[in-house]
Amino acid sequence: MGRVALITGITGQDGSYLAEQLLARGYDVHGLIRRSSSFNTGRIEHLYVDPHVEGVRLKLHYGDLLDSSSLRRLIEEIRPDEVYNLAAQSHVRVSFDMPEYTADTIVVGTTALLEAIHQSGVKPRFYQAGSSEMYGAVLESTQDETTPFRPQSPYAAAKVGAHAMVRVYREAYGLFAVNGVLFNHESPRRSPTFVTRKITRGVARILAGLEPALFLGNLDAQRDWGYAPEYTDAMWRMLQQDEPDDYVVATGETHHVYEFLHEAFALAGLDHDEYVKFDAAYLRPAEVDLLCGDASKARERLGWEPTTRFHELVRLMLEADCREAGLDPDTVLRPVEASA
Repeated sequence: MGRVALITGITGQDGSYLAEQLLARGYDVHGLIRRSSSFNTGRIEHLYVDPHVEGVRLKLHYGDLLDSSSLRRLIEEIRPDEVYNLAAQSHVRVSFDMPEYTADTIVVGTTALLEAIHQSGVKPRFYQAGSSEMYGAVLESTQDETTPFRPQSPYAAAKVGAHAMVRVYREAYGLFAVNGVLFNHESPRRSPTFVTRKITRGVARILAGLEPALFLGNLDAQRDWGYAPEYTDAMWRMLQQDEPDDYVVATGETHHVYEFLHEAFALAGLDHDEYVKFDAAYLRPAEVDLLCGDASKARERLGWEPTTRFHELVRLMLEADCREAGLDPDTVLRPVEASA
């Protein structure tokens, strides 16, 4: 009998890639989704099979991280070998507008899930999605598992709280519970409200004549960007170890938002100065200037290394957004050597 995994946040970028990878490894995958009057399962539609079909290995369950009793019932019912907690209000700028909701979904939700596991008597391995935003106002040029957290947003502060709660349950109750401190990871499945996808989607829609301009905020922030499917593979690797521990996942390279912007417009043969407009609404009350991860521990213990680099990432995202806008990327984008 194959292993069973439960993924909260399965309809998000990371959840959809992780579900694909686990299904390919022979897992039965259960996903927790919130009840809504409209479907929000676009990222996993290609994985979905009618539950009435015999042998279906992907099953979705309505639930909420703030409903601990339903979480416990679900865990007792499906008895997962692995639980991946990816659900959260994950937009940093929005967390300033919705601080209480952000804290509830991240800190309270994580605690409810950990307690449901503890009370159920089922002993799955547990993964908690951390974030490089927890480092905040960094004092060191690179950040690893020993770097102090100095959060600069409600989102980051909530993630620090959830990170600490995982350690509490690991040490107090012996749960196999790990924190993955993942630096920024992007893909064509990234929400258009995040700056990388906003840029590539905006460039594609400008090329297609669907939008006249692109509105952005701070272009000076520096981030360590990787490719999301490689980062979800790292999540799985963390739960295959003999002992639970916390890991940083990152490329070790940083680039300004401006560089991402310039790269995307250069691929399209456009001058970004003609199309990019500043909008102060996208500025954060407290900014994080520089994040750069040191994933040496993940490399040494998990055998994990990033393979998709910055220029490849920008291109693959832009190609996907061109296709979504009805364009052929082979005809509207410059060849690799011409845009390098």
